[in-house]
Amino acid sequence: MRRKIKVMIVEDSLVVRELLKHIIGSDSRFEVIAAVDSAEQCLRLLQTEHPDVISLDIRLPGMNGLDATLQIMAKRPTPIVVVAAQVDDDELNIAMNALRAGALSVVEKPVGVTNVDFEALAAKLCTQLAIMSQVKVVRQGIDRGLRFGSADGTPQAPPPPGSFSMLGIAASTGGPQALVQLLCGLGEGFPLPIMLVQHITSSFLDGFVSWLSGATPFKVKIGHEDELPEVGTIYVAPIDRHLVLIHGRLSISDGPAVCNQKPSGTVLFNSMARELGRKAIGVVLTGMGADGSEGLAAMRTAGAYTIAEDASTCVVFGMPSAAAKLGAVREMLPLPTIAPRLKALVGPGVTP
Repeated sequence: MRRKIKVMIVEDSLVVRELLKHIIGSDSRFEVIAAVDSAEQCLRLLQTEHPDVISLDIRLPGMNGLDATLQIMAKRPTPIVVVAAQVDDDELNIAMNALRAGALSVVEKPVGVTNVDFEALAAKLCTQLAIMSQVKVVRQGIDRGLRFGSADGTPQAPPPPGSFSMLGIAASTGGPQALVQLLCGLGEGFPLPIMLVQHITSSFLDGFVSWLSGATPFKVKIGHEDELPEVGTIYVAPIDRHLVLIHGRLSISDGPAVCNQKPSGTVLFNSMARELGRKAIGVVLTGMGADGSEGLAAMRTAGAYTIAEDASTCVVFGMPSAAAKLGAVREMLPLPTIAPRLKALVGPGVTP
């Protein structure tokens, strides 16, 4: 008989806490081993209890969800799913910073069994808890130094600086914290427009965009139809739509999901391969699943420069691993070395 997934619930509202116990406890995959009303109590219990995953509220009495995430990841790293109500900018900001601190995903809090979205939100919560419980949470890897070589270790001469006109990035689980490190490493003088697909709960997309804009030296916005990409700006795929490039401008597509994702990194990368060929750079960061791998393969075939995050720094090595297996990756690099590599590729002060 398969062992049940042990869940700890941290939620200060008694009504919501009992509701979460009911939702999670009714799923045969789970065993709720504790349900507490504060982060402090959670940390005390972690000295003796060993949950496979933690459902963590954001707004708590005393220590909030961000500080709790920092403490948990420092003292007893455990997969954390942030469960937040989309109530105000402050709560969204805490949720996004919790992702940066090491939480794996953020989902909307299911409240009110009569709410039209209750069943869908409850199912989403259980799905995320089950998936994230399987993630081996580790502290971030050490900078091993910049490696100029192919994914299989064969030395390769980099192309001349200034040969590129756009950077595309795809990320999923663990993406927010990886993105902040990468984008801050690029700096405000990075000379290419950036297209981004980040898998995130749709109700938190606006908060994610606002948070990323404040946490990095770039202007960050949701991409719009027929927009001309500009240097210094990151264009994020909109809710439930694909972000693509057509004739040098952004286009928003309502096509089918790819790798069960919409937006999809593969759809973005395929369009960059068609439109830009060898003038594009594609990067796949940490994430569960295989999204982005086929698109990155199309980019490499078209002559683009392709990079994937190395397993040593990934929260989840799924997407980079899938890309590597397809032969899509020219370089596999630890996260701290990706920004220096990109800066070396594009050269200083180059405009597309």
